[in-house]
Amino acid sequence: MKSTYKSTALAASALLVSAAPALAQTIDEQVNALFASSTGWFVSFIFSPFPGTTFPWIVAWLVVAATVFTFYFGLIQFRAFPHSIALVKGDYSDPNDAGEVSHFQALATALSGTVGLGNIAGVAVAVGIGGPGATFWMILAGLMGMASKFTECTLGVKYRNEFEDGHVSGGPMYYMTKGFAERGLPAGKFLAVMFSIFCILGALGGGNMFQANQAHAQITNVVGDYPGWITGIVFAGIVFAVIVGGLKSIARVTEKVVPFMGVLYVLTAIVILLLNYDRIGWAFGQIFEGAFTGLGVAGGMVGALIQGFKRAAFSNEAGVGSAAIAHSAVRTKEPITEGFVSLLEPFIDTVVICTMTALVIIITGQLVTDPETGLYILDEAGTAIQTVDGTSGVALTSAAFSASFGWFKYVLAIAVILFAFSTMISWSYYGLKAWTFLFGEGETKELVFKIIFCIFVVIGAAASLGPVIDFSDAAIFAMAVVNIIALYVLMPIVKRELESYLTRLKSGEIRKYG
Repeated sequence: MKSTYKSTALAASALLVSAAPALAQTIDEQVNALFASSTGWFVSFIFSPFPGTTFPWIVAWLVVAATVFTFYFGLIQFRAFPHSIALVKGDYSDPNDAGEVSHFQALATALSGTVGLGNIAGVAVAVGIGGPGATFWMILAGLMGMASKFTECTLGVKYRNEFEDGHVSGGPMYYMTKGFAERGLPAGKFLAVMFSIFCILGALGGGNMFQANQAHAQITNVVGDYPGWITGIVFAGIVFAVIVGGLKSIARVTEKVVPFMGVLYVLTAIVILLLNYDRIGWAFGQIFEGAFTGLGVAGGMVGALIQGFKRAAFSNEAGVGSAAIAHSAVRTKEPITEGFVSLLEPFIDTVVICTMTALVIIITGQLVTDPETGLYILDEAGTAIQTVDGTSGVALTSAAFSASFGWFKYVLAIAVILFAFSTMISWSYYGLKAWTFLFGEGETKELVFKIIFCIFVVIGAAASLGPVIDFSDAAIFAMAVVNIIALYVLMPIVKRELESYLTRLKSGEIRKYG
């Protein structure tokens, strides 16, 4: 009888084990279906296109704002570029000013939140669907986005909270409440609460789970398949060790990681371009021709414009408001100086790194055209893959770089891991500041959020939560809806700050240190 019980128990155990994957899959599918049914309307609304087009209204919202700020501030991104470089070098930095980090550290922290998979996969999707001409519109959108970053980061510093222990809290939620109150306008508090909620959701999803998930996918491509929770626990431990030390700890890491991963990626691209130097002129010809003719694919010029603007907006996040949180912690008594520094961010992210990726893809010949079905890419084995999603985008970038260096897939894996790690620690700070705005400052409250954030790192690496990721991405761009409304209301204040600073700089009242 005892052996019968044992056999029955073993059989039942074996049945449970064999059924576990199917059961888990069923639960995953049920959770995904439930989440998608309850939040799908929000995702569809944020990313819905204008009637009769494929152009998402949220991208137009960002691009129009960038255009308005560009002309309102008199092409500030071009006029202030040299002074921005001087500020990052520390030429005008007073170590006694209030704040937690240097201009360079603030820039590195903000860049670590934007430089990532959009530069690797997103550009490939833009070029794959919109043709080489998408690169032109991507560069243009990046240049205009510099004015959006200038506006929001100036306001972030101007209306930040400075505490006696030296730490600061700033960002859109603070300039919405203080700036609107200063102008005697209602709705500032409501906008700030909405922004904070969207920011927390975006931080846990697009700034966390998606990054962990993609990092695990790249690692398994190199070392083989293994459970995602292992990657999640390792990442969560490293992320927690960094973020528990606060922004100064985050800044110390990002000021080392961001330049390293940026230089590693760009240098590889430069080497490939030098090896194919005779095709660079031809590639730029393809870009300019495709920008206005579309080379007959993806709806011609309109298709190239849509893809270029879309990928630039999704890559540099100008107007979203996230970077204003990082830049708010800078050591300065002049808010406008951080506006100058921040405008370098879309330039580095979109104009430099994204353009490098696009040039390599065009020059290495991995992009081919089929007259009947449109654009295709060739993978490393020479197999045609239609560019319809992010996976194709990663494949295209990998194939393009590997055409010159077979070992580039290993460099790409390292880059993706570093991009994912740096994005996670930056978005942990963004989410934390939104969290403390809603629930108040304090070590215990901050620790609660940091633990929650690290738990979501493990979840993101271990699970496939498509609807959750879609919702969190939508939440990030919902931040832009709220933020840009505030920027329109408060941009006269930025203009006064700008005119005052430039007058004092010209008169010699503002001088270099050291």
